Amino acid sequence: MSRPQVLLVASSSTQGWYLPEFAHPYKVLSPHVDLVIASPNGGATVLDPVSYELFKEDAYCMEFAATKSKLWLETKKLSDYTGRSKEFAAIFYIGGFGPMFDLVDNEVSTSLIREFHESGKIVATLCHGAAALLNAKLSDGTLLVKGENITGFSNAEEIAVDRQKDMPFHLETYLNNASEGGYKKAEKAWDPLVVVSEKKKLVTGQNPASAEGTGEALLKMIKESS
Repeated sequence: MSRPQVLLVASSSTQGWYLPEFAHPYKVLSPHVDLVIASPNGGATVLDPVSYELFKEDAYCMEFAATKSKLWLETKKLSDYTGRSKEFAAIFYIGGFGPMFDLVDNEVSTSLIREFHESGKIVATLCHGAAALLNAKLSDGTLLVKGENITGFSNAEEIAVDRQKDMPFHLETYLNNASEGGYKKAEKAWDPLVVVSEKKKLVTGQNPASAEGTGEALLKMIKESS
């Protein structure tokens, strides 16, 4: 019996993706599903070097960085998967600062999110990966996240790492607006939070600490849907 497939989406931006936000979901998912890694441009993507330095004490992150480079250096082109949602159980957006720059207004990405959702597939995002949801509209023109509880990197966390000056907007603020007040965050900055929609097949994680939990919530939903 073939295993479920998950389409993992990494940013093609030079801002890159965040090591634990790829590594830990991969750790959770890869024993149970087949993962296809794609990016807007295809080919090589950028591992954020700051995330590598910050997570040197994380043994799995170091193992992943040392042994899995083919995953992010040979990504498929995202547009190759248009019209192919039936082949997958879910689409998952990896976090890192990159999605803020190349996945917010990406028409291929937003159309894929619509296609996956309307085909009964799961949509999942982690940290800044939630930026991909901001302009994802359903066929009736409403935003996918309208009226939903969702999460992503908080304004307080952005300011704490002094990256607010580099970002085109505050993700928390935009997610809250898009969801019409549904943005959720952990009581303390940097604590893990995973939000699973009660109405849609939608999973979102707040920050790096939420990486493993987001993978686990996604895997649970895949198993329940199969």
